[in-house]
Formats: sequence, C-alpha cells, structure tokens
Amino acid sequence: MDYFPLFARLQGTPCLIVGGGAVALRKARQLLRANAAVTVVAPAFDAAVTELAAAGKLRLQQRDFTADCLDSVVFVVAATDDQQVNAAVAAAAAQARVLCNVVDDRERSTAILPAVVDRSPVLIAVSSSGAAPVLATRLRQQLETEIAPRTADLARFMGKWRDAVRRRFGSIDERRRFWQSMLDSDIAAMLLDGDAATAEQIFAERLQAPLPAEQQAGIGLIVGAGPGDPELLTLKAVRALNTADVVLYDRLVNPEVLDYARKDAEFIYVGKQAGKASTPQAEINALLVRLVSQGKRVCRLKGGDPLIFGRGGEELAALVGAGLRWQIIPGITAASGCAAAAGIPLTHRQVARSLTYTTAQTNDGSEPDWQALAGAGQTAVFYMPVSRLESICQALIAAGRAADCPVALIENGSRVNQRTLRATLNDLPQLAQDQQIGSPALLIVGEVAGHEWPHAA
Repeated sequence: MDYFPLFARLQGTPCLIVGGGAVALRKARQLLRANAAVTVVAPAFDAAVTELAAAGKLRLQQRDFTADCLDSVVFVVAATDDQQVNAAVAAAAAQARVLCNVVDDRERSTAILPAVVDRSPVLIAVSSSGAAPVLATRLRQQLETEIAPRTADLARFMGKWRDAVRRRFGSIDERRRFWQSMLDSDIAAMLLDGDAATAEQIFAERLQAPLPAEQQAGIGLIVGAGPGDPELLTLKAVRALNTADVVLYDRLVNPEVLDYARKDAEFIYVGKQAGKASTPQAEINALLVRLVSQGKRVCRLKGGDPLIFGRGGEELAALVGAGLRWQIIPGITAASGCAAAAGIPLTHRQVARSLTYTTAQTNDGSEPDWQALAGAGQTAVFYMPVSRLESICQALIAAGRAADCPVALIENGSRVNQRTLRATLNDLPQLAQDQQIGSPALLIVGEVAGHEWPHAA
C-alpha cells in the first residue's frame, strides 16, 4: 500500500487550509463535516469562504503562508494554484512532522482525502493513492447506489445492543457468529426497511433464546478456490472466506483470493509440491479435525474444485469420521477454467464427444488406461503433467493416438501470467522444455486443442 488507510477523529482538532479559492472551499467543507477546527490562510478569499467564516464555522487569516502557521496544527491542506506555495507548505509540514495533503500533487502529499460514502457511523473511503481521483469518485458513486440509505440505522442499532450481546456471549467467536446471523436475518431487513420497532422486539427475544446448533459447533468448509482468477470464485466461496475463523490453504491458491477472508482470521499454509518439503495429507486431516473440534469455522481452501484431484474426499472422510459438521463448496475446476481462458472448447460437435479428466501423478506408480485415453473423438485432460510430459506423450502415441494430434499445455491458467503452448503430441516435450513451462500446468489432448479463436476484446 502506498498509503495506510486511517479514520481519524478530528472533532475540535486544529487543521489548516492554505488557499482561499474554490478548491480550498471544497476541502474546508470536507473537514467541517468531521467537526474539525479549521483555519484558512490566504492573501484573499472567495465569497463562499468568507460566508463560512462569518457563520462562525471556520477562522480566516488574511496573510501569506509561513511555517509558523503550522504551530499546533495536526493536518494541513495546500490548496493554492501556486506550485511554489504548495511546495513550501509541503516542505514546512515535513519539517514539523504534520500530515499534509497537496491538492493534485501525490508526490508531495503525505495524506490524501478520499472519496467518501457517508452513512455515519458507517463510512466507506475510496482512494486511488492520488493516481486517479476521477476513478475514486466514480467508484464512490457506484457504492452510493449499492449501500442502503438506512445502513446508518442498522449500525446504530448494533451499537446500541453491543454491550448486551457482550454480556450474553462470553467469547468473541460466539459474538461474531451471533452478529453474522443477525445481519443475514429478517431483523437486518426490517431495519433497512425502516421498521425499527419490530426489529427491536424480535432482536430482544432472540438474544435470550438458546444459540442455534450451527452457531455453537465448529464446521469444516471444504472450498474450491477455482483455477486462479479471483473473479471466478463463487459467491458461496466468498461468503465462506468472509466468515471463517481459520483458513487452511495450499500453494495452488492465488494469494489474491485470500484477500476475501477476514483480516483477523488465522491463515495456515498446508501446501504440497512434488519433490519438495510438503505437509502430509494425514497431517492436514488431523489439523482440520482439531480446529473444527475446537468450535472454529474452518475454511479448507483448495485450488480448482476440491473433489476433482483435490483430495477433498479424504478431508471429508476425516470430518465425518470425527462426527463433525461439514460443507463442500465446489469451485471451477482447473480443466474448465484453463480451457476457457485459452479459448479451447473441451467438447465440440463432430470433434470430441467425450471428455476424460486424469492425473499424471499417482501414489502407487500405476499407469492410466492409455488405450482408453488414446481413443479418437475424445478429449483427455491431464492434471499436473509437467514432470511426466515426455512419458505421457510417448504412451499416448504408442497406444494409437496420432503423433500430430493437437495438444495445449496451459501454465498458470486464468491468471495474469498465464501461458498457453500449442503443439502436437510429438513436439510438445521439447517445446515445453525450451519454453521452460513449469507447474502448475494442465495438458489438453485432442482435436479441440487445435481450435483457436482471436479474443473478442
């Protein structure tokens, strides 16, 4: 982050604006909304600035800026149309260790005034770190339409009942789950619709009722994170991350996906990679059971779909065997995600009438049914093929697949660094070596791999 987002209480706090024109007026109004003690320094002032002073809302100092203007000030805005004056304000602020916003000058600014969605006490601030103020404003406008006008009523209601909920539930986890269930309930809907009286009555009754079973016990959520692109997460997967106490994740999960989790959640890496130090599956199973047994809401986040070469079935068996609650949230498997990103149809009329998913890695050293995979009119998708690429291609050719059969090797499918290597069975191993294709990657074998269309956008 270029800037640390911070909400500051400025009520009665001395703040200075240098400049007396329209920009200074706009900044003054922003600070006055936070009840700051605003002083405006300039050789001359627009009429609207003078009117605010006459109404007693701010103080004016009709003079040129000097460094002593910053005495006792905690925040200053340089809002003149003179770059030399703005630079002098920034330099003086740096010397005095006062936070400074220089309008339209991100290099000299140590603080930025964001675009704000105000549903006080709920505030949503949007900043582009000074790079694109118009974009920040556009995003703020979009959020204005999404955030219900009565969100403030909902926040005040929760604040009013906060102490009562703290007395009712002894642990932070219990309180969090109670509030989460309330936000998903008809109570929140009533408040947003303006029916505060009914919401108050129902809330008081539910606060005294026994906790529902789903709020008392832990649960293991086995969640598919998709092939890599965070936008391919399902809504249910995002909700699981939003509400999880602990997130267990592996190396195939894009780090950007973890941004959807609660910031106070515990993150535990349990990745596995061939040929490198890894967390054994039995250890992952035991950890999952232990955490859920402690009453935690655990999100076991897995690349792709957890039940397609994700060993989700083994983790499910561990939870079931321990008598624990569980839920599986499927994800877009790597085959679908990578093929879509590369523009390859996995089935296509008159080209491929069947589709087989298989893994190139086995624990017992057994081989796939190469004859079945080499049949005409079908697509074969190999998960994690890089370390066995040459032997896979040779086995398919030996089983009857044509040496010039189209193939596609997709590295980091659906991510910004995706690479797609198209070749034939015969040529692929050497080309992949020359291009230094690495894992994670996925191999698509069949006539569909020869289909390629230019991107529409």
